[in-house]
Amino acid sequence: MNTISRIGAFIISVYQYVLGVLALFMDILYWIFIGPFKGKTARRENIFYQMVFVGLRSALIVFFVTFFTGIVLAMQSAYQLERMGATLYVASLVAVSLCRELGPVLTALVIAGRVGSAIAAELGTMKVSEQIEALELMAINPVRFLAVPRFFALFIMQPCLTVLGNISGIIGGLIVGVGSLGINKDLYIQTTFKYLELKDIYTGVVKSFVFAMIIALIGCYEGLNTKGGAEGVGKATTNSVVISFILIILADCVLTTIFYFSEM
Repeated sequence: MNTISRIGAFIISVYQYVLGVLALFMDILYWIFIGPFKGKTARRENIFYQMVFVGLRSALIVFFVTFFTGIVLAMQSAYQLERMGATLYVASLVAVSLCRELGPVLTALVIAGRVGSAIAAELGTMKVSEQIEALELMAINPVRFLAVPRFFALFIMQPCLTVLGNISGIIGGLIVGVGSLGINKDLYIQTTFKYLELKDIYTGVVKSFVFAMIIALIGCYEGLNTKGGAEGVGKATTNSVVISFILIILADCVLTTIFYFSEM
């Protein structure tokens, strides 16, 4: 009975967590369509500040992560393709793999680790120090003031970072293809775009929108529901990263399945 009660308690807690995240999502959508731009200039500046934090300050790490991933992917695929005399197709393999799968997922994991954890820590600190209650006393809705700018910034900047990641990964593959494999640069570029179709690009972009919503919702939910002082902030930050990672991989699996069967 003890084991059964623990399983039941876990299921109930997951159910309550999902309901809480969905409620936050609906609240964010409500404030977005009501119009966060209808008000003081400070609100717009807050959104732009979050876009800079999410986008520009994450661009370098996204670039290097996907750049080196493109290098590794090119070297690993060349090892197998050389046996079949198809080294040239390293270009298309790297491009398609990055645009459809690796680029969106790696970018999302980087942003979840950097931005999602920062959101949870910042909002969690505000929660335990009673700053959020102070906002409510001043008749300022915490979701509109804190969650909406972060959600909006992630929703806009995540696809941009994904495109940057795709480009940097392809550049990494190009360096290996031209420098180590001896493929002509123009031929490598031509082969890259010959087999890279538009659906490969928009598949990854669609995934990035979903990943952005996951990161923003989990980070904001964990931060706004933090309890227990400094220890609670640490727990919320850890939960934000772990749950975001799990949901990103799960969402990627679901979206890949949908795109796969829709293309058959």
